[in-house]
Amino acid sequence: MKAAVTFLLLLFVATHAEHRGRPYVRDKVCQEFKTMGKDDFRTMTLIMNSRKFSNATFEEISHLVNEIVSLAETCCADGVDPSCYDAGSSALSAKSCSPDSPFPAHPGTAACCLHQGLEQKLCLAALEHPPRQLPHYVEPSNEELCQAFKKDPRDFADRFLHEYVSSYGQAPLPVLLGSTRNFLSMVSTCCISPSPTVCFLKEKLQRKTLSLLTLMSNRACSRLTGYGKDKMKFSYLTMLAQKIPSASFEDLSPLAEDAAEVFSQCCDSVAEDCIQQKLSEHTTKICTTLSAKDERFADCCAGKNIMQNYFCISALQPAVPPKLPELQKPTNKQLCDDNGALHTRRYMFELARRHTNVPDVFLGKLYDASENVIRECCSAKDASTCLDSKRQQMGAELPAFLEKVSQLCGQYNELNFLDFKKRLRDSISQTRPDASPELLTQLTDQRADFASTCCPANSPPLYCVAQVTAELASTCKQGSCMLV
Repeated sequence: MKAAVTFLLLLFVATHAEHRGRPYVRDKVCQEFKTMGKDDFRTMTLIMNSRKFSNATFEEISHLVNEIVSLAETCCADGVDPSCYDAGSSALSAKSCSPDSPFPAHPGTAACCLHQGLEQKLCLAALEHPPRQLPHYVEPSNEELCQAFKKDPRDFADRFLHEYVSSYGQAPLPVLLGSTRNFLSMVSTCCISPSPTVCFLKEKLQRKTLSLLTLMSNRACSRLTGYGKDKMKFSYLTMLAQKIPSASFEDLSPLAEDAAEVFSQCCDSVAEDCIQQKLSEHTTKICTTLSAKDERFADCCAGKNIMQNYFCISALQPAVPPKLPELQKPTNKQLCDDNGALHTRRYMFELARRHTNVPDVFLGKLYDASENVIRECCSAKDASTCLDSKRQQMGAELPAFLEKVSQLCGQYNELNFLDFKKRLRDSISQTRPDASPELLTQLTDQRADFASTCCPANSPPLYCVAQVTAELASTCKQGSCMLV
């Protein structure tokens, strides 16, 4: 792991520190190549570029990896002229700029190629794809795994690393490395075992925590990247409020602050145990605060494996909202004072605990709209008139929005998927009595896919924000909707 962490730092150095001189970069690359050895150097190069170019094909990544490894192998040998590395890296940049480049495509490549020399290299090195919002990796059956492994172990490992890393590349690097290494070890062990089925069952049970940590941290770090730290706090606060709506704002707000701090510290950290250690500490705080207040939390916190306890809490479905007093909206003065953001967050918390089936990705639209209103109105000459006007408009849009989402996601959470689709089809047929059976099926599938992706608490944020925005725009009957 230390070599992997050093290699990550090396990539940062190579991209951002060339002002210290080309010999410095060459020396660092060659040092790591010799320390790690060709095979480990190649594996790390594949992992880092699959993470960086998440939408590239396996063939594109393979071409790039082979060129980088060849450059290091050729130019890091003892006695080779120092100019070898500079000439090789320049040739690599030129190849990236050629019309028939075999490397990962990127819309920014053409602009980089207008530059020359070091400026071009730095520009190309900074290019990366946005992370995948919907992971595409699907684990094959045990039989399929062993068939591919026995046919060509190296090709199997390379393809797995590319697919898995490009799907879950937002997870902290140490988690990603540990998970992929563990998986490949499992396959190599079980595929030569006299009892592969028993072996896979045992190994998959043992890797369950690591596998869940990879999926969960990928989602959380994607959310942090998409939302930023402040909105991440809001997102976590609403998720907790919907799991335990009987808890107070004072109970849950510090936990949301702590969760955002954990992920902001660990998502980009190369410290080996950062996420495990910090999440364990965070889970202890959750259990200390909430176990006595809710039986479901108490059950999750009773386990001996603290990481499994966290996964249990994360998987809790929204609770039935309790009977609460009428929701009090913050005053105009409160919205525009120094604690305006706190008043907004408390109001959104109260809204979330009263509408527990409205996921945070939908409530996030309200959060964004509220932020926009405060920025616009609190700097206006007549803040009160501006806010009153916005309140009136929001009052016309909000109830229908909440009712529609609550019904859709409530049914998705309560029913099995087949019954949910049947209920959807019946509902759509009432609003679209003229729809043909084919159109009805299409509309039902679209709505079911939307619900299955965006109603769960850990939905992909940027993808679902775009979907929700499109949905609102299509149903907006006013000239300008605040929530769009």
